[in-house]
Amino acid sequence: MRFLIIVKACAEPEAGTPPDLDLMAAMAEFHAALAQDGALLDAASLAPDAEGWCIRYGEAGPRVEVGGFDGPGQRISGYTLIQARSGDEALEWARRFPTPHGASRPAQIEVHPVLGPADPHPGRQA
Repeated sequence: MRFLIIVKACAEPEAGTPPDLDLMAAMAEFHAALAQDGALLDAASLAPDAEGWCIRYGEAGPRVEVGGFDGPGQRISGYTLIQARSGDEALEWARRFPTPHGASRPAQIEVHPVLGPADPHPGRQA
């Protein structure tokens, strides 16, 4: 099973502040452990929202908005895609994830199962 670990953004990366070197080392160590176990599929940091765009859909059709998305708690600063044998194993990896913004700062990561075309999707009739 694949799982996507999503790192929620804080203000500093969005403002272009470079990440802490100790945090970068901890992330490299975590990703190396995932790779050694064969669980790492992909990982990356994302550019600040100001460098991206959003397509919003509504009755008038799609509308492109450049830079900036919903509130800070909704922004994503990075992700790690892993392969795990179960949700419990994915949870154990997620618990080892370094605190994304430094040990003394509040942070949030989310973990979502990744569903492929053959996987049962919620609400889909079999």
